Amino acid sequence: MPGVGFDIDHTLVIDNKLERVAFMRLLEIVEARGGRVLGTLDEETGRIDDLLRAQRAGAFSIAEAVGRFVTQRGLEPSEEYVNAFRAFAMRMVDDFVIPVPGVHRVLHGLRERGIPVAVLSNGWNPLQVLKAQRVGFEGPVVASADIGTQKPSPLAFTALLSALGTPAEQTWYVGDDPVSDIGGARGAEIHAVWFDWENKVYPSDLAPPSHTIHCLEELLQCVPSL
Repeated sequence: MPGVGFDIDHTLVIDNKLERVAFMRLLEIVEARGGRVLGTLDEETGRIDDLLRAQRAGAFSIAEAVGRFVTQRGLEPSEEYVNAFRAFAMRMVDDFVIPVPGVHRVLHGLRERGIPVAVLSNGWNPLQVLKAQRVGFEGPVVASADIGTQKPSPLAFTALLSALGTPAEQTWYVGDDPVSDIGGARGAEIHAVWFDWENKVYPSDLAPPSHTIHCLEELLQCVPSL
């Protein structure tokens, strides 16, 4: 039986920089407690984007990202800051998160075929669950913070296969990131589907994806029917 795994951010949903805004909200707290502001607004948002980019690529967890953010600004990291960041992010889901065009039709099409689906994300729950629910996703949500490893590690994709109950050779994984999504899936011998909805150039030094799609509905042509 085939199964399909999905990345979530920029694959199933667009979160409109939700986590960047949560970090800017956290900066208010840090500054009020005597922490340093490291530059202009553009410089601060650039640092936050770099931090989130590294986290999503698997360099460290979101809790570690919050710790780095606080430490860089001269304060001692603590669980309080992590909890504040998480609370800010979760409260914004309904207003910030929107479905990628075609996601409802694709999920319905896979459901009609009886194909199991799951999310594998370099993120944390319950935020990723809330994002998935926002688009009507009904499968399991595997978040890196829950399993103790991040994409592109093969162990992350092993957790995905366990959630789907499908063998690697009958599993397709869809994502937008060439390294953590496509490289990770290929390393786990899973069919890697690059969702290139932004018309980017695929890195020439990486192994190519099994399939490339430019709109989500094209996925239904890649995955065989039962």
